[in-house]
Amino acid sequence: MTARAIMVLGTTSGAGKSWLATALCRWYARQGLKVAPFKAQNMSNNARVVPGPGGRMGEIGSAQYFQALAARCVPEVRHNPVLLKPEHDTASQVVVLGEVRRDLGAVPWRERSEVLWPHARQALAELMAENDVVVIEGAGSPAEINLHASDYVNMRTALVAEAACLLVTDIDRGGAFAHLYGTWALLPPIEAAQVRGFVLNRFRGDAALLAPGPQQLQALTGVPTVATLPMWREHGLPEEDGVYDGHAGGFAGGLADAAGEGARPLRVAVVAWPRISNLDELQALRNLPQVRLVWARQPADLDGADWIVLPGSKLTSADLAWLRAKRLDAAIAAHVQRGGAVLGICGGLQVLGETLSDPDGVESSTVQPFGGNAPGLGLLPLVTRFEREKRLTPVRVTFGALDGAWAALSGVALDGYEIHQGVTVFHPSLARCAEVLRNPAGEVLGWQQGNVLGLYAHGLFESSAVLQALFGARCRTFDEVFDGLADFIDRHFEPGVLAGLIQPA
Repeated sequence: MTARAIMVLGTTSGAGKSWLATALCRWYARQGLKVAPFKAQNMSNNARVVPGPGGRMGEIGSAQYFQALAARCVPEVRHNPVLLKPEHDTASQVVVLGEVRRDLGAVPWRERSEVLWPHARQALAELMAENDVVVIEGAGSPAEINLHASDYVNMRTALVAEAACLLVTDIDRGGAFAHLYGTWALLPPIEAAQVRGFVLNRFRGDAALLAPGPQQLQALTGVPTVATLPMWREHGLPEEDGVYDGHAGGFAGGLADAAGEGARPLRVAVVAWPRISNLDELQALRNLPQVRLVWARQPADLDGADWIVLPGSKLTSADLAWLRAKRLDAAIAAHVQRGGAVLGICGGLQVLGETLSDPDGVESSTVQPFGGNAPGLGLLPLVTRFEREKRLTPVRVTFGALDGAWAALSGVALDGYEIHQGVTVFHPSLARCAEVLRNPAGEVLGWQQGNVLGLYAHGLFESSAVLQALFGARCRTFDEVFDGLADFIDRHFEPGVLAGLIQPA
């Protein structure tokens, strides 16, 4: 191993690990170093399509995808060798080096960890041999004593990589010093010795009021507090876990509440079904001052909506059943009858069709345990059949002619990606609707009927051309976001700490 490893641990989930790891990737890359991100195992339904072994495409968590871009390297499956995609409350799809492993889905948690660790360790060793710095993200907390023996994502990885660890906590939640001390104290001494600094994240107010907390904490642990990061809602990086209700009914921390003077913001309601996926692609909308994003979990949440977005789903048939149980199906139909716009992406597209067919039980669940057919919303004349092979591919596509609410997209090109387990075609007994998007192979990826648009291509709102066409607006590029993150930690970390972390302890 030739690289130096920096690892970001958290006192809890949501403490700011992904955000900080992304900022570190860009900070070290700007020092002229060859940098790569790594997370041994991620659990998320937000995923991106990236190169895998043998030229095939695979998938990794979106957080590591963005971290790779911040590090100025090409995202690939070794950056997140194990991805767990939750399907039920007690089951997840297991993805190893970008490929679904059905044989591991039913293996108990602790036993499965021992099977997965060699894959993660090999990927880490290769990245350490090829780079100057590897920025590693932990998962949850490293001090979950009921899971510690089988946890390979946190301290087992830290010890193998000889990582200089930062422990970050969300001070806005309260109890930050207790979280930091308790986490450190529960670690075995050999692991606690890896912790080089504490980070207080999302601080509001006068930092002088923290004294004498950091000093007392260092006296107890020997670990200094190396950064106090102010609350910063507008950093522009997507939330790793998608739905984040910081405001009742809305996205937290964006600019969505601030429309221009005298202007009514476009109200966009996103259906927040239980197995929602790939929400990170909506981040740009969250940042637009002329857009107000709200989550829809009941019919009243759709009142006054200009657009309704049905996003991706990890288990489309079960989410469709949830939609009906909440009576959102009737509310969406009424919205369409009034001339309102609807956008379905991936699973959302499938729901918009006439029928979802699953004869092999690919989407087996408590709602639809043995496969079969389920009626869709009937807003597009399409039939979807679920198949075992997952479609994973990047695409560069150009819209054909559209009309109505989506006319501005006509002729607009975008770089996106497909990630789905369904094949969708016209219903043979219904009139055809417009085919408005095709991939380079000529396969249809988008259909329009009236103001209802369904797409298999993810990444619509990550295209500057799309944002310009629909809103006449420009959002920050990802590169600008990453540079902003690096500037932020450069200002708020104690002088010399970031450079010192890659020096021998």
